[in-house]
Amino acid sequence: MTDPQIALFMLGLFIIVVLLGFPIAFTLVAMGLGFGYYAYFDPMRMKTLFDNRIFDLFVQNTFSVMSNDVLVAVPLFLFMGYVVERANIMNRLFFSFQLAARHLPGSMAVAALLTCTVFATATGIVGAVVTLMGMLAFPAMLEARYEKSYAAGVICAGGCLGILIPPSIMLIVYAAIAEISPLRLYAGAMFPGMMLAGFYMLYVVSRAYFNPTLAPKPVDTDVSIGKVAYQLLTSFLPLAALIASVLGAILMGLATPAEAAGVGAAGGLLLAAIYRSLSWIRLKEAVFLTAKTSAMVCWLFVGSWTFAAVFSYLGGHDIIKDWFLTLDIGTVGFLILAQATIFLLGWPLEWTEIIIIFVPIFLPMLDTFNVDPLFFGILVALNLQTSFLTPPMAMAAYYLKGVAPDDVELMDIFKGIMPYLGIVIFSMVLLYNFPGIALWLPVYLFG
Repeated sequence: MTDPQIALFMLGLFIIVVLLGFPIAFTLVAMGLGFGYYAYFDPMRMKTLFDNRIFDLFVQNTFSVMSNDVLVAVPLFLFMGYVVERANIMNRLFFSFQLAARHLPGSMAVAALLTCTVFATATGIVGAVVTLMGMLAFPAMLEARYEKSYAAGVICAGGCLGILIPPSIMLIVYAAIAEISPLRLYAGAMFPGMMLAGFYMLYVVSRAYFNPTLAPKPVDTDVSIGKVAYQLLTSFLPLAALIASVLGAILMGLATPAEAAGVGAAGGLLLAAIYRSLSWIRLKEAVFLTAKTSAMVCWLFVGSWTFAAVFSYLGGHDIIKDWFLTLDIGTVGFLILAQATIFLLGWPLEWTEIIIIFVPIFLPMLDTFNVDPLFFGILVALNLQTSFLTPPMAMAAYYLKGVAPDDVELMDIFKGIMPYLGIVIFSMVLLYNFPGIALWLPVYLFG
């Protein structure tokens, strides 16, 4: 076998091993070291078993990840999210939105989507949002005689918005991989994220309007405006102020993402204290989950950079690039093929594997096809909604199933999330035809 063939075999073997259930980060490290030992093997300079340049590369990659300024924001944003998640704000928020939207068709579904959108902005942790909303809003909708699949689709789709809406951890990871400014990436993701959330709202209200049996209207709608205003003032306004201060400082150039994340983490602690939800046990849980998730992200980077370096050294990137060039498909064909590949990978894989392993394969080709890496990143972020929503590995569905009542079948959840896949694809088509949706705000703010 030639070196490029070995590189492709390495990539295929990685997918098989991951599908068998092996941990992704350590699979990347093991395969990077194993194939790298072959790639960098030099019998002339080898004196001991460990005298191979792959070990030097692994150490350098580990140091580079741990000293990366962009990645400092990851544990801070995670800590902010976990603290806010444990401050018991979600139930207040859902109740106040439910009162405010009580006259709309599918008012509880609208309230659930609004809550998911706000919490996605505050936390960016998909599993946490879907699980908490599955315990809070999903039983309430079922009790109000909402159709199972309709209610399940709302929770799953709304919970996945954290991949796209800043401060998304995925956007920070992409910024580090593509070596572009996370500030510009955050600015570029604002309008597409809100657009997608708006399309979800429109779909939910329209279906409930034309088919009222899906979402029966609440019986008691006689609530004073003063009570609604008070509920919104005490639940939505404090969290909105925290989010606005964090994202505003980033987008206005007053602070880096890491500095804004530090302010957000402190603000999350203050918010939890104000709501009298800050306890030693909850603080320990937040710190533990932050450390656990941050370690996973960092080791994913170490493994992926080692894996990618070996893959490129063996000629894997060149053979894929040459194949794309021989197709003579142009910019449009390249974007369609790249996004279709990422969409199909969303069936068996999660966003972490896709963004860290497969997206870097396309990045060297962006200059060749004259594609802005920021625009490509927003398309990928939109597309990665599907990695949580596409059966059979739709993780959002499994998160919800884990906390749903026993009579809710997995097929009911799958049925509910399928229309949202169509909305995501429509949003991607709209974004491609009108790239200003993503590019106007970064250009306006940063030139």
